[in-house]
Amino acid sequence: MSKMTYIQDMDSWTKGFDFFSPVKVRFSETDMFGHLNNTVTFAYFEEARIEYFKSKGFMQDWINPKNETIPVVANLQCDYVKQVFFGEELRIYVKADTIGTSSVDLHYMATRKDGEVCFTGRGTVVQISKKTGRGVPWTEEMKGLFLSNTNVQA
Repeated sequence: MSKMTYIQDMDSWTKGFDFFSPVKVRFSETDMFGHLNNTVTFAYFEEARIEYFKSKGFMQDWINPKNETIPVVANLQCDYVKQVFFGEELRIYVKADTIGTSSVDLHYMATRKDGEVCFTGRGTVVQISKKTGRGVPWTEEMKGLFLSNTNVQA
């Protein structure tokens, strides 16, 4: 796990998650060896991220055509820990790790039903103006919603 620079201590890192989105690996998401295709994990992160943002109340504003801001992914990475196969039921966990002025560093963890970690990831999401394309600062209320997670750094 030394290659995952965003994880200092795996045990305490995993305990910081409380939100997850369930997913079942579909046949179409596997390769000719029956493994989960390495590109699919990013789609799982996307779905879990959207559900996480919905749970915080952000998506409802962002999808409103009259709203000035939208979220964009600035970077995203995935580290594969264990093989995943067709039919497996996973939990894709999401948490805010570090909050910037207009960005948030999200961390992801996928586990099997028994809690075994299959893959992890992190990525930066930036709230931008639809008109200018520049970052728009989080409101204090939004920061507070992110901070409702454990172990979040502002």
